[in-house]
Amino acid sequence: MAYIKFDNSRPLDLILLGRAAIDLNPLPEEMYRTLDKSRTFKMYLGGSPANITAGLGRLGKKCGFIGKVSNDQFGDFAINALKGFGCDVSHVTKTTGPEKLGLTFTEVLSPEQSSILMYREKIADLALSVDDVDEEYIKKGKALLISGTSLAESPSREAALKAMMLAIKTDTPIFFDIDYRAYNWKNKDEISIYYHEVAQNASVILGSREEFDLTMSLIKPGLNDPETAKYFFDKKAKIVVIKHGKDGSTAYLDSGEKFDVKPYKVKPLKGFGGGDGYASSFLYGLYEGWDMNKMLMYGSASAAILIRSHGCSDFMPTLPELEKFIAEQEKEYGKHVNLE
Repeated sequence: MAYIKFDNSRPLDLILLGRAAIDLNPLPEEMYRTLDKSRTFKMYLGGSPANITAGLGRLGKKCGFIGKVSNDQFGDFAINALKGFGCDVSHVTKTTGPEKLGLTFTEVLSPEQSSILMYREKIADLALSVDDVDEEYIKKGKALLISGTSLAESPSREAALKAMMLAIKTDTPIFFDIDYRAYNWKNKDEISIYYHEVAQNASVILGSREEFDLTMSLIKPGLNDPETAKYFFDKKAKIVVIKHGKDGSTAYLDSGEKFDVKPYKVKPLKGFGGGDGYASSFLYGLYEGWDMNKMLMYGSASAAILIRSHGCSDFMPTLPELEKFIAEQEKEYGKHVNLE
């Protein structure tokens, strides 16, 4: 089922723009204690668009990445990690100034209680500039994904908006992963201005209820889920996915249909990372022409696998792993969604 029309002559399935960073997670034996008591960490590629790249790569899709990394060994780590997931890194460039790669330390106090400590001052990914974005590269992608964090600060926000404008010019569908992080934003008005600018030009929008509230806070505050979806269908959206954490998520289509999915039942190891797994498997299904119920089911399955895993990028599931997980869940709990 073709919800989005792709130009299949283009060599890259998806070009992602945003942050590639480093996640530092305490080893399993060090988890469930505060960061000041943790001593040993494992390093992974991090950052929402980088994680989605990893997920799509593990599922066999070819991605490209537009991003900026630090001019040091950590920058090398990020580039090599992206390459390891089959990503084209020709448009991942290194800073020429003092900016460093973002570091995210995770604090897992219990399976239900976790937080992150982010180092985001003078950060490499927000040094991305309009000179790093060109039309010929945008035309190589069947679609462009813009991560909302890239809009938090100049010059990255102008680079993201240039990519958006070139995507419009070249008939490249835009996916917007709102990806709200409080760091680097100055105020709510600033958030709404830039989020809304991209959202109103996107074919697919993915976000939590909080993220959509931030997006709409200046122009139409107080909308509920169906009203939010309709607002963006009156712009350019074809699919609007609104997530409610443990209460599941709903995909709204411009046809007027809506589809709900609940989370799978797993014993979590941590309380984060599921959203990037969800996005990668959901978008994989979009490229494969799956119906919406199947896209949501596999997205939910990927999210469940991620929250029970130690990290994010390295634990993105392959298609056989997703199928095995879903079969095990159906055997124990029954069908998650009705695909008939």
